[in-house]
Amino acid sequence: MTKLKQATYRVAGDYDIHVAEAGSGPAVVFLHGSGPGASGASNFRQNIDAFVDAGFRVILPDLIGYGASSKPEGIDYTLQLFTDTVYDALRQHGVERAALVGNSLGGGIALQLTLDHPEFTSSLVLMAAGCVAERESYFVMPGIAKMVSNFGGPDFNLAEQKRLVSNLVHPDFAPNISDELIAERFAVARTQPKDVLVRMRTPDLSPRLGEIKQPIFVLWGLNDEFCPEAHARLFLDSCDDVRAITFARTGHWVQVERAAEFNSYAIDFLKAHKA
Repeated sequence: MTKLKQATYRVAGDYDIHVAEAGSGPAVVFLHGSGPGASGASNFRQNIDAFVDAGFRVILPDLIGYGASSKPEGIDYTLQLFTDTVYDALRQHGVERAALVGNSLGGGIALQLTLDHPEFTSSLVLMAAGCVAERESYFVMPGIAKMVSNFGGPDFNLAEQKRLVSNLVHPDFAPNISDELIAERFAVARTQPKDVLVRMRTPDLSPRLGEIKQPIFVLWGLNDEFCPEAHARLFLDSCDDVRAITFARTGHWVQVERAAEFNSYAIDFLKAHKA
């Protein structure tokens, strides 16, 4: 696997945001989703090499509360906080313009960042993007119910970590989840406060989707139990320049469950739209 260069930046609020990077060329920022143990590198490990080999500068920030970034307690983890802190770090990292690749919460951050700083985003690749419905509507999704766990408590263990990660993917794919990934995410999860999930606050950005003029590529698993595949239509109906692909027998992690296809489709899209 490509060796990642590491950097950490102090951003507003005195938080530290960790950024990993590999490759050279047009910048592509990968924005990971939420969940115990998530980080930029672990969420996109099956995509990094393909994008580097295709001539892209791959940038993998850890969101606040995740990976090697600061994990404050006693605060609300708002979409604006995620967006502002990662944007601050990216600018300090020397990124002036980039394509944004976002999964789940990372998709919501990509949307908010584009709305806040349209000059920064060249195009968007969104896998099961969140933040396009009221927060409460996500809570009735079956995947969210399965994510109830003892995360943040002394009884949280590797078996529970594996169960939570397995919930993200279609049952067909679950046996492919490696012990190494579980161990990596468990190490991060043990450093995270419950506030990371309990006090997450996300708005419904769907009324503003029409403001986004950049090309958008939407990918969704038909069997996603966290963000319903029907939300792909929100982009098709609202935005000027959108294409969408749905995958059968696929859950919430298109970029993992369908890694080879995702890499091929997304790289072709980015090359065609001058990331």
